Amino acid sequence: MRKIKKPELQKMFLAKVKGNLVSTQKNEYLKGHKLLIVQAIDFDGNFIGSSEYIALDLIDAGIGDTVIVAREGDAVQQILGHGNAPVNTMIIAIVDDVDLAEK
Repeated sequence: MRKIKKPELQKMFLAKVKGNLVSTQKNEYLKGHKLLIVQAIDFDGNFIGSSEYIALDLIDAGIGDTVIVAREGDAVQQILGHGNAPVNTMIIAIVDDVDLAEK
């Protein structure tokens, strides 16, 4: 098993979508976008730690999906095209498979 840093120390990490966050009132830059609850996982799909994160979803991920999460404000704002968007965590890909070569 490969050692993985704590997700709060990484700018990008694998995660599992655990739930939806419903918000009827949100910042103008977030309107029309889904918010999901994610938790970091290792390459074998095991949860890392107990922290859960709220991530903006632009790619239509769903509960149970394995995703790549970017956690860096400038990159997320560039993707959104809004420098003032109050977001620092975003789902940027749905992962179909992880295939690692053994050492």
